[in-house]
Amino acid sequence: MAADVASGFRCIHCGAPVPAYSWGTRHRNHCPFCLWSRHVDIRPGDRASLCGGAMEPIAIWSKSDGEIMVLHRCSVCGTIKANRCAGDDDETILCALASRIADAVGLRK
Repeated sequence: MAADVASGFRCIHCGAPVPAYSWGTRHRNHCPFCLWSRHVDIRPGDRASLCGGAMEPIAIWSKSDGEIMVLHRCSVCGTIKANRCAGDDDETILCALASRIADAVGLRK
């Protein structure tokens, strides 16, 4: 991610330019095209982590209020973080991630 988060950033995984803001999130931290992120926060929006590793989307889950979250795991330090889906996240990628998880735990035959 670029140092100036207000102007957006370039995705660490696919290289796409990512706008700083989207409906549904105050702290944009992942690419809406591939869902990858970078380990920059300790708490949402603080940009205080020194790790900077690429964070792979590993699962999605629904909070009790129905909000959909993407779980990311850092490829450098192994930290797992939950991040809000943004309004412009690619629905096909989100569904593929959910499908992959369902297959892995045997929810689909």
